[in-house]
Amino acid sequence: MDSVFVMPGTVAAPRGGILCDLHNRYETVRETLSRIDKAAREMGLPNISTRLVEQNETSDRRGPEVQYLEIFAVSIATHHMLIAEGVKPVAIVGQSIGELWALAAAGHLSVEDAARLAVARSQVLTQQGWGGKMLAVGVDGRRAESLAELINHPHLVLACENAPRQSVISGPEALIEHVERVADALGWPSLQLDVPHPTHTPAMAQAARALRETAPRVPYGAGRWRVRSPWMGRDVGDDDPVDLVAGALTARVRMLHTIRELHAAGADAFVECGEWPVVTKFVEASIPGVQCVVPLSESDPVEAVRALVADSTDVGTFRSRLAAPSSNGDGPVVRVSEPAPAGAVATLPVADLLTRTAVPAPAAPVSYVAPVSAPAPAAPAPPAAPVTVAPVAVAPVASPSPAGLDYDTVLTELRTLYGDFLGYPPDLLGEDDGLEADLGVESLKQVALLGRVSDRFDLPDLRSDSSLLTAGTLRRIAETVVRARAEAAGR
Repeated sequence: MDSVFVMPGTVAAPRGGILCDLHNRYETVRETLSRIDKAAREMGLPNISTRLVEQNETSDRRGPEVQYLEIFAVSIATHHMLIAEGVKPVAIVGQSIGELWALAAAGHLSVEDAARLAVARSQVLTQQGWGGKMLAVGVDGRRAESLAELINHPHLVLACENAPRQSVISGPEALIEHVERVADALGWPSLQLDVPHPTHTPAMAQAARALRETAPRVPYGAGRWRVRSPWMGRDVGDDDPVDLVAGALTARVRMLHTIRELHAAGADAFVECGEWPVVTKFVEASIPGVQCVVPLSESDPVEAVRALVADSTDVGTFRSRLAAPSSNGDGPVVRVSEPAPAGAVATLPVADLLTRTAVPAPAAPVSYVAPVSAPAPAAPAPPAAPVTVAPVAVAPVASPSPAGLDYDTVLTELRTLYGDFLGYPPDLLGEDDGLEADLGVESLKQVALLGRVSDRFDLPDLRSDSSLLTAGTLRRIAETVVRARAEAAGR
């Protein structure tokens, strides 16, 4: 089984004692926590591991730096438990600052350098003192981005695309509150995120510059594991760690695309190196049925990991899980098709298009294939027969209009027009694909495209046909164009 380790970004402070069992079981965990504590003390911060190992819910917190290091400690400790139990990742992915945890887990950075860089990042963000907020909105990225663009402020942007129906907008607090009211009026669920530092917006350019200028340059080595960057859209290579962390402050995090790319390349399971399912919730929403494991959320984390290892080594068990959920209620592992090449994802952002194969085009509607006139019968017909058997209304729709626009001609032109606008190859736009449901074309873009269709075919009334927006497909639009052109020609 090919597993991906996912590292959460800024989440709530971990529970006291969350790492007690791992600390007692694994020497690598004890050593790593000791190194984080040493780095923290050198920066004037308290020991990070004490509260996480002891059954103590109180916290001697001194600003967000301790929170970041606690999250780091939980992530890296979980990673070491997984490795000790025999789980080998095909890739490690971090969300936002979690990308720094991923670099340390993969061996690209030392634990101490990762801790120092996390604190340096926190300090420049605190010094900038930007009054911003982050708002999670329960819609796809296209809708969220359109909402941000509607307000038209350079610092109000789509910050994260987490799942098909989970996006994050980042921006000035007053504008975020306005966005929240608009989202509520539209019936879109939303929630302001409780994070110490709103990021992933151009407003963070000052902090990014400060980090590049002041952060200690840290040595960067060849890691043991592959790290996939959700904001760069590629694997981390010989990139400078400080530049990586600074660049992410102003960049959009495309977790949805990264998850789907890895799954298309063969990833079977996603394991969260955190206390609760955060990133794995995005995974489950993006790839329904895929196996997700969050060891620390289980009553026995080690046993949960060992079960994952057993699944990967016992082919019979693994195959049986493909067919049905396990008895303990876990979702089935789903592998519905052979993965598409990784490169295909970059050119085809819609997941449904990745596995589409060529199929014969469905038969055109009857009204468009009826003959122009009924064939002459073999026997002589009564004089009145042609009047009663030759339908007049159907013939004009079937035949090309004076401009030569039959159904197939219109459909071909629509595929080209929509493909050019959306960046999709025309032959991959199915005539029965829902523009919104299957292709992700949000309503504002559909309105713009319908205007282009109206201009192209000289049909001004098409712009106001709302039925083509509520359940639009290229078939419905093509049929409407052919019918409207035929009616215009008959006037």
